Amino acid sequence: MSERRHLLMAHTVGTQVITFVLRPSLSYRALELDVPTAWLGVLGATFAIAPLLLALPAGHATDRYGERRIAVAGALLLTASAVAFVVFGHTIAGLVLAGVLLGTGHLGSVIAQQALVANTTDRGRHDTAFGYYTFAASLGQAVGPLLIAAVGGDGAIPDTDRIFLWSCVLGLVLLVLAALLPPRRSVARGQVESGEVRTLLRLPGLAHALLTSCVVLAAVDITLVYLPALGTEHGLTASAVGLLLTVRGLASMASRFFLGRLSRAVGRRRLLVVSTLAAAAAMLLISVPMPLWLLAALLLVVGFGLGVGQPLTMSWLAESAPPGMRGRAMSLRLLGNRTGQLLIPGAAGLMAAGLGTGGVLFATGLSLGWAGVAARRLPVDP
Repeated sequence: MSERRHLLMAHTVGTQVITFVLRPSLSYRALELDVPTAWLGVLGATFAIAPLLLALPAGHATDRYGERRIAVAGALLLTASAVAFVVFGHTIAGLVLAGVLLGTGHLGSVIAQQALVANTTDRGRHDTAFGYYTFAASLGQAVGPLLIAAVGGDGAIPDTDRIFLWSCVLGLVLLVLAALLPPRRSVARGQVESGEVRTLLRLPGLAHALLTSCVVLAAVDITLVYLPALGTEHGLTASAVGLLLTVRGLASMASRFFLGRLSRAVGRRRLLVVSTLAAAAAMLLISVPMPLWLLAALLLVVGFGLGVGQPLTMSWLAESAPPGMRGRAMSLRLLGNRTGQLLIPGAAGLMAAGLGTGGVLFATGLSLGWAGVAARRLPVDP
């Protein structure tokens, strides 16, 4: 892997570490301020406001001004978010401001990273490149919560002041990494100016790619939220549930690390369809009471299958989008993902009231099966 790729991977890990340190810490600080539990979801939603409103403009800015400039802007906003937590984080309004800055900084950083992968990877190598990219993102998401334990102490509520101060330091490191990212490859100005989102919407198979990406990401969120509830219903300990979630996460990381080899051996579309359907079948079964080892085996299948969906749809979009429009292509996918993350878990919550936790997971399995069948409509080679 070249020095350029190492820098990108370090920047990706750093972005996710900061995000997954600050997002849980936002909830902890809210609890310190005696914010009602019902309002925690509202505060958490501040992170998603930016992608919904700014995703497409951010993608256009990436195409027009280059990935490095947007990565630097994203790092500045992430650092500003950490500073806002330190300075204004003792009020609800300050937490809202910091959450919006965090979501905006994460948006800019992620779109810049994905566009950089798309624009600097040779055709035919995108599956491998996006596999490594999403592996690095998963690694950062795993390391972030560990830093909370390392820096925040052993209390039920960690020392959020220390966490926010250390996040400021991490933000400065990320800013240096962003400044060291390679400049963009030359793209004709006309390609950037004349390209419109309508061009992307006319791509064959786009709706099916966005649908698969959206449902897979929502399934990951639902698994994280409802597996602990399922464990409680079945009498599993918290450590056992933590082990199951770890198995799922490690399986996703493994599928992403070896994605290029798997894609070349099986074929991109076939791999996406088979992995999504396998995850769907396993998800349908996990609501049934069973031994812990069998549940772990099913979570292994779920994690492996769900780990494939995101990088493969990124890869497909990267090769399908015209040159000069890949930032907008990635932002369009991110917009669809965030919309699904807001709507699908809410619908799952309503479903849980009537069907219970097992019913939610069963319905999620059906949705994954539907997405896997829809993925068959993707072109074999963009």
